[in-house]
Amino acid sequence: MTTQTTRRIVLAARPHGEPTDDDFRFEEVELPDLSDGQVLLQTLDLSLDPYMRGRMSAAKSYAAPVEIGDPMVGATVSRVLESRDPSFSEGDVVLGYGGWQTHSVESAKHLRRLDTSVAPASTALGVLGMPGFTAYSGLLTIGNPQPGETVVVAAAVGPVGSAVGQIAKLKGARAVGIAGGPEKVAHLRDEFGFDAAIDHRADDFTDQLAAATPDGIDVYFENVGGAVFDAVLPRMNTYGRIPVCGLVANYNRTSLPEGPDRSGALMGQILTRSLTVRGFIQTEFVATQQESFLREATQWVADGKLKYVEDVTDGFENTLDAFRAMLAGRSFGKTVVHVAD
Repeated sequence: MTTQTTRRIVLAARPHGEPTDDDFRFEEVELPDLSDGQVLLQTLDLSLDPYMRGRMSAAKSYAAPVEIGDPMVGATVSRVLESRDPSFSEGDVVLGYGGWQTHSVESAKHLRRLDTSVAPASTALGVLGMPGFTAYSGLLTIGNPQPGETVVVAAAVGPVGSAVGQIAKLKGARAVGIAGGPEKVAHLRDEFGFDAAIDHRADDFTDQLAAATPDGIDVYFENVGGAVFDAVLPRMNTYGRIPVCGLVANYNRTSLPEGPDRSGALMGQILTRSLTVRGFIQTEFVATQQESFLREATQWVADGKLKYVEDVTDGFENTLDAFRAMLAGRSFGKTVVHVAD
């Protein structure tokens, strides 16, 4: 094996508010030689996801924070350059977890070979990957939508939100999507087939939400928090379910929002309407549901019943700009950085 270097982005400081260039450092390092059971990978596509902002913080969470000086984590679609494991051969395209770098050495047991004749490899980072599985497991297990019920989801053009709405429709429910800007709202209706779509930036957002949910809301899939949640909560029906997947509106906050403590009012609504509010991390469902997800979702994509859109940024050097755009809601669909052909 010839010596292989990787260009990577490491965490240089813990961001305070929106991440800046000074919070990261580009560096080039040599990768270790392969051991038995390992493969050398070249990154083709890098996934950017909101959860990564939490991994930059030292606050206690469901996963350990990225240490200062370590490369940022993340799922990758990669090509095998060299293998010391019989399960993979040079040229195989795989789903891995190489993080923010151009090359990586990974354990073969953590990789999944991708069949690019079934769907483009990049879908393993989005609709047929962690975001799609998050939508599938959280909606069906916690939300449990029934035919005729109303399902509302925020950040609805994103890879999780768009899948939530479409899967809800496949299960016979009404899908109402919330997004930012007329272009995204139109895409929800015209391309993803949502029954209604609302712009949360509109001055009359609350009135539009009421008009779109005349029978109230049975399931609210929470991706955002903040003002969107404030508008949704009063419209929740008795026995409504709220799978809590993310709170992206709060990720760059440096302090609590101003105003009175409204936790009492929230708990009152949960009590009087018998609401189920359940946070989840998709990994808890992998053992029991990932196989059925891959089988069903792959067929839905092939049949055109589960559509997706990708926001692709070319060039590893543009990773930070793409990440900030995603957190600010300026991306359109699944955020992917195309690293190599």
